[in-house]
Amino acid sequence: MAKKNVKKRYEVGEKETIDECLDRIKKDGYTPIRRAEEPIFREVVQNGEKTVEPVGRTIIFQATKQ
Repeated sequence: MAKKNVKKRYEVGEKETIDECLDRIKKDGYTPIRRAEEPIFREVVQNGEKTVEPVGRTIIFQATKQ
C-alpha cells in the first residue's frame, strides 16, 4: 500500500517568530517544504469610492509528515 503524503499548513502567529513556528512544526513531526507570504488588505472608502490597500502580511509554511 502506498504511503500517503500528509500536508499541513502552519501560519506564523502575530506574536510568534519564524523560528518559533519552525520549532512548532518540527515538534509536531512535520518538515517544512514551502514558505509563502500572503498580503492582508483593508477596504477604505475615500470620496465615495472603495479602494483596497495593503496593511500587512502573513507568513504560511506548508509541511509534510516526516
